[in-house]
Amino acid sequence: MLLLHSWWGLTPFFRRTADRLSDLGYTVLVPDLAEGETFDDPDEARRYLAEADADRLAGLTLAAVDVARGRAADPDRPISVIGCSMGASLALWASVRRPRDIAAVVAFYGVQSIDFDGAAARYQVHLASDDELVADDDAAFMEATIGLAGRPIEVFRYPATEHFFFERDRKPYDAEAAALAWDRTVAFLAGPSGE
Repeated sequence: MLLLHSWWGLTPFFRRTADRLSDLGYTVLVPDLAEGETFDDPDEARRYLAEADADRLAGLTLAAVDVARGRAADPDRPISVIGCSMGASLALWASVRRPRDIAAVVAFYGVQSIDFDGAAARYQVHLASDDELVADDDAAFMEATIGLAGRPIEVFRYPATEHFFFERDRKPYDAEAAALAWDRTVAFLAGPSGE
């Protein structure tokens, strides 16, 4: 399994999440896409992402898919990818670029405006109800695009939540929504293509 962090960098939250997934029996790779940097200030994180080399992020993501697949208990089986925000966007993108390698994607408050034709994954998307970073139209467009590509998709919207509601170390963290999203994620990953 591959876990892709948000624009805050590889924070303790993502390390703990990897441990939680490992406790469930998954082999988890968590690449440091920010190359050792972490951010607490939203303006700094936003600036980091704006200045990040998109080709480098894409290359790191695809390399991480290769490593995760190669280290899996069964390297012939495709992997699952979980991403938050920036990491969700990268996970969704990678599922189209590497359809034979990615069987399932869980995206927390992240979208992609791409053509999902050719993807082979099934998708679960967790969205905040009051998200200033993800427009409702973008989320609806992505859901429709995935559906038109014939891929299974589950979309959950969490009332009275904001972007980053799942991340315990962020101010908009919502314990109830995060717990429900986690339970849904675990059940989804245990499904036919995410075992």
